Amino acid sequence: MPDEGGGDDHLTGATVPPLQLDSTAGRVNLAELASDLLVLFVYPHATGLPDAPVPGWDQIPGARGCTAQSCAFRDRHEHHAGLGAALAGLSVQTVDEQRGFAARTGVRYRLISDPERRLTEALGVLTFTAAGRTFYTRTTLIARRGRIVKVFSPIPRPEQNAADVIDWLEKDEPRDE
Repeated sequence: MPDEGGGDDHLTGATVPPLQLDSTAGRVNLAELASDLLVLFVYPHATGLPDAPVPGWDQIPGARGCTAQSCAFRDRHEHHAGLGAALAGLSVQTVDEQRGFAARTGVRYRLISDPERRLTEALGVLTFTAAGRTFYTRTTLIARRGRIVKVFSPIPRPEQNAADVIDWLEKDEPRDE
């Protein structure tokens, strides 16, 4: 089950790893994406369809809300860009699944595919298992100059996460590290 407690707070200060992953915008290197300012929201599974990825999905604490979270980031994408932040979402879904989701919901920012959960191997990003499948726990990372400077986890209101990120970015002063 997704973590309801301290979440991925242990990630603050970590260096974004140079993982090469497929995305809806082609192959990406996470470290390169984070070389300036990156907002990376990691989510369990989004389809934009009424079908759940596994039986009982709606009863799993923290699993529901990926489409709402992704659409909130879609609606505020220009605001994030205006603050100098690159925006990307990441899940265990395949690029084809993510392309279908993006087409259904009008998402134009990059969605990154990590079905092997390499981000967990590299950083220890939390996961949960349901019906024999492993998913990422919802976590949003803000990285500046290659280091994670802010972690949002747990995220009790996924539809509010994009606005919370903007609030944090507007208040945060770039720091030399």
